[in-house]
Amino acid sequence: MTKKTVLINKLSQPDNLRKILNEKSFVPIPSCFDALSAKLIEQANFDVTFMSGFAASASGIGSPDLGLMTFSEVFDQANNICNAIEIPMIVDGDTGYGNAMNVRRTLKECSKAGCAGILIEDQLAPKRCGHTPGKDVVNREEAFDRIRAASDMRNEGYDILIMARTDANHTHGLSEAISRSQKFYELGADIMFIEAPKNKEEMRIICKEVPGDKIANIVEGGITPNLSMKELSEIGYKLAVYPLTVMSSAMKAMTNSLNLLLKDEDRSGLLLDFSDLRQKIGFDDYYEISSKYETSKRS
Repeated sequence: MTKKTVLINKLSQPDNLRKILNEKSFVPIPSCFDALSAKLIEQANFDVTFMSGFAASASGIGSPDLGLMTFSEVFDQANNICNAIEIPMIVDGDTGYGNAMNVRRTLKECSKAGCAGILIEDQLAPKRCGHTPGKDVVNREEAFDRIRAASDMRNEGYDILIMARTDANHTHGLSEAISRSQKFYELGADIMFIEAPKNKEEMRIICKEVPGDKIANIVEGGITPNLSMKELSEIGYKLAVYPLTVMSSAMKAMTNSLNLLLKDEDRSGLLLDFSDLRQKIGFDDYYEISSKYETSKRS
């Protein structure tokens, strides 16, 4: 079978994600923030990754997740990630960057870039990280129009899974958050995301009353209990996203290494072997492929 035939027969990323959701009882999703972190997640044998807005804002523009990153900056980051990996990636589309018409364009461009899914939320712009103060949500009709516009665009041929998030639990209570999620499902959302439940009981109520596949957002040190994957699955969650695990551990390692470097102390225990570093980045793959072309060979 030729390479061209393989590419033609390969599942699209949205269909790949659908297949994973159909076949797996529970799907853990570590979040990436750039192409390298996404490659490491793939190499660690996870099935799916999510481009965290919190982590992408920190790594991309060195700023907190407070609605400062523009759509073009998010799109560039998402496009680079999609080009670097084979596993499906869900992009954080925040509020859709405007009204329903902006949501349509946001979904269209992310679909064309190869994203398997997109998160659209009901926060008031500029949005806030779901586990920090200052959040508010738009009214119900605007929230519904965002998901309606996303579903319309998908039905017009820009295939992508829609993850519908509500932060209404923070401002209006759990009943309103559940009501919004139920309507999001009716409008065509695939994955239901009620942000920041405060305890196991709220999590159980969400999984009982909200239809469709539910996702838990596990922020270490955040509002939602950091339950094991087994517990989350037993409660009724189909997926769990870990938005800060990779970035936080990387920041800790970099900080420790820099402190040792400043003191001119041995830091070898914190470093990858240089051959492992090259392999994980992709040097070995590059050399193997380039060896097929006489003009690209180098000894």
